[in-house]
Amino acid sequence: MSAKVLFGFHAVGVRLKTAPQSIVEIYFEPTRRDARMRQFVQRVGEAGVRLIESDSARLAQLAGSHGHQGVAAKVQPLPQAHSLDDLLDDLPAGTVPLLLVLDGVTDPHNLGACLRVADGAGVHAVIAPKDHAAGINATVAKVASGAAETVPYFMVTNLARTLGELKERSIWCVGTSDDAPKTLYQMDLKGPTALVLGAEGDGMRQLTRKTCDELMAIPMQGAVESLNVSVASGVCLYEAVRQRLL
Repeated sequence: MSAKVLFGFHAVGVRLKTAPQSIVEIYFEPTRRDARMRQFVQRVGEAGVRLIESDSARLAQLAGSHGHQGVAAKVQPLPQAHSLDDLLDDLPAGTVPLLLVLDGVTDPHNLGACLRVADGAGVHAVIAPKDHAAGINATVAKVASGAAETVPYFMVTNLARTLGELKERSIWCVGTSDDAPKTLYQMDLKGPTALVLGAEGDGMRQLTRKTCDELMAIPMQGAVESLNVSVASGVCLYEAVRQRLL
């Protein structure tokens, strides 16, 4: 497997914490001498990972972005479940699945933010179509602050068919829609659930909408008509978490 690049303190720091053996080498900007950088360099040294001094231009070239914070790393991809079916089959007995399905989210910043909130909510996997959706890249990993390393992300050929397969597993597929008859707070999300959200503006595709078991709306009290998809994901996922903690 070819190495990929992570950048930013969060993304590189999570990999350093969870799988330091997968890091090929870390590049850092020596002219940055603040406490955060000093602590980071110390952690790298303690982990025994190769550390290379590099200027900002080289880091920007590696990361494909100037938002690298003075840190980038070449890493080997981590192994993950080969398929969504494998992941669901391997969940520990008694686990109640919680999945996030994103239909048409093409912006890597939105995807990264969705992965971050999914990690915080304990989501078992994020699912998206192979077409018209963002894949995992360095920008996604940076925005996700390490969650791109911890949350399985499956891009499927046919999203409606995948939702159908989830329903066969008794996983309730609940979509979000402004015109839904019920609100988020009227839904029972304590059981096996896949929350389905569309891209901001366009929403879910019609076939995805039809395939959902039920639709719900996020109550909007102000002048704006909709939330960013990552914010909406957070609102919905943490309502499911809240219900499950009762």
